[in-house]
Amino acid sequence: MNDVEPTAPGGLSRRGVLGLLGAGAGGLIVGGGAGAAIGASVASANASSGGTVHPFYGEHQAGITTPVQEHLHFAAYDMAEGTTRDDLISLLKDWSYAASRMTQGLQVSASGAVDGSPQAPPDDTGEALGLPASALTITFGFGPGLFDGRFGLAARKPAELAELPRFLGDQLDPMGSYGDLCIQACADDPQVAVHAIRNLSRIAFGRAQIRWSQLGFGRTSKTTVDQSTPRNLFGFKDGTANILADDAAALKKDVWVAQSDAPAWLSGGSYLVARKIRMTIEVWDRLRLAEQERTIGRNKGEGAPLSGGGEFTEPDFHKAGGAADPAIDPHSHVRLAHPDFHRGVRILRRGYNFVDGNDDLGQLSAGLFFLSYQRRPDQFIGIQRALATDLMSEYIVHVGSAIFAVPPGSREGSYVGSGLFA
Repeated sequence: MNDVEPTAPGGLSRRGVLGLLGAGAGGLIVGGGAGAAIGASVASANASSGGTVHPFYGEHQAGITTPVQEHLHFAAYDMAEGTTRDDLISLLKDWSYAASRMTQGLQVSASGAVDGSPQAPPDDTGEALGLPASALTITFGFGPGLFDGRFGLAARKPAELAELPRFLGDQLDPMGSYGDLCIQACADDPQVAVHAIRNLSRIAFGRAQIRWSQLGFGRTSKTTVDQSTPRNLFGFKDGTANILADDAAALKKDVWVAQSDAPAWLSGGSYLVARKIRMTIEVWDRLRLAEQERTIGRNKGEGAPLSGGGEFTEPDFHKAGGAADPAIDPHSHVRLAHPDFHRGVRILRRGYNFVDGNDDLGQLSAGLFFLSYQRRPDQFIGIQRALATDLMSEYIVHVGSAIFAVPPGSREGSYVGSGLFA
């Protein structure tokens, strides 16, 4: 990452500096500041190395409709015991400052990895030195637990923000679910995404700690028309009918919280659902191709619906197949998740594949880290409940679950979530 300085005033709080140094240390002065308009020098530096820069500041947080990057590091945090409302605000300010720099290809602070005191740990961990911004986006969210009695936010809690209900077949790991806060870091270079979470976690030291995290690779959806449809670890194209960034009507209807929705501080934001879905890879790999396709409702090659046509042909759920049965099984994933059977409701997906090595039985611990954004949580809940009879449920297990309110974007000179405390 580059060392070019942004021009806007600002910097890490003293608490944030202490986080970088570790408990009990102090005294390091951090200069410089955050800014969306960092200048031509940063853009030029990143362009010359093939990097793409997405601004941190804006009407909506980046990382929702942004073209889906190839790599993910997602982390959920719990606020530390004894922390106060002021601690939470200072953390969000520090995170916003650091995020606005890292998304521009800068180090986490002005002192960076090599320019601070040689007698103190460097501000930046340094593994992204020399790397471009790599389309990094950093997206923040607030979990239901943040609105309990600790920070005086109970009256500001969105009525719809509650832990997701238990769905049929859930085998959730409590320590791999939930969380007061979340950070979604997406980038085209995995080291850049990991660098972001690593440094934001250091800044949080003493105020918040990671509850769980997940690495993801190989996006399983697209958000722009020029992106090709990716494949999940079952080998099928995924996200063919996803909401795209240029579909303003669909985004307004199904993704962005409206001014008419409550509470007002969340207007322009969204709700994020995160689900870790373990796939029984070895069982799936032994299925006949015809059974795999019947389960999904699409052919494996082109991704076309079994009712015929190409990948983007609308499925015909009334078309007959062999022996007078419908061409698309009524319990196929495509049929049960289709908007036609959910009053036209859609969600915006940003999922990733994951492989966490092997389990104790020597089987792949792998699957889909599902991420979706929606205007209301009940959009996801309704679809997920409809999937109770999904043929695919025989080959997947939901092991992690969380929901977060994602505030709107912030303006330069402010911080993400500032409206919550107004």
